[in-house]
Amino acid sequence: MTTVSDLPCLALDSSRWGELEHAYGHASDIPDLLRQLDSLPSAVGDQEPWFSLWSALAHQNDVYTASFAAVPHVVRALATAPLTADSTYFQFPAVVEAWRQEKQVPIPDDLQVAYSAALAALPGLVAQASAREWDGGFLACALSAVAAAKGFGNVAAAVLEMTPEVADEFTEWFFSR
Repeated sequence: MTTVSDLPCLALDSSRWGELEHAYGHASDIPDLLRQLDSLPSAVGDQEPWFSLWSALAHQNDVYTASFAAVPHVVRALATAPLTADSTYFQFPAVVEAWRQEKQVPIPDDLQVAYSAALAALPGLVAQASAREWDGGFLACALSAVAAAKGFGNVAAAVLEMTPEVADEFTEWFFSR
């Protein structure tokens, strides 16, 4: 059985990164950003390296070949400390998969195994994180990660919007229709 630490990730020093694309062109800059994820959990979604990773790899509802190579690295970083990881570590792979499904973006053959294994690891990491305190934002990201991992990209995208406040409005709307 493969553990998350054994995920067959694209090596960060691989020349393949220069062949992969992101929103701004070739993805040779992504490995340096991914190396910074070792600072888990101090890196949060609106700070570096997350700002640059989101901007390049999950940009305006689009994902790229480099997005699929990055997800296993994000999940490996998440696996080092799921109890303290920022919600962004769950959100990022969920968004990449949701948008991939929505736009029907093909995953390059050489990235498929690692990408699929990373997604498959998310429910277990959510379970490990269950012992921590969750706020509404973390809840949405964790549930979205499970939905994405199980192949429900549209549910993953919807759940990201389902904060406790939105859930009250949704429930009221749903039962009044």
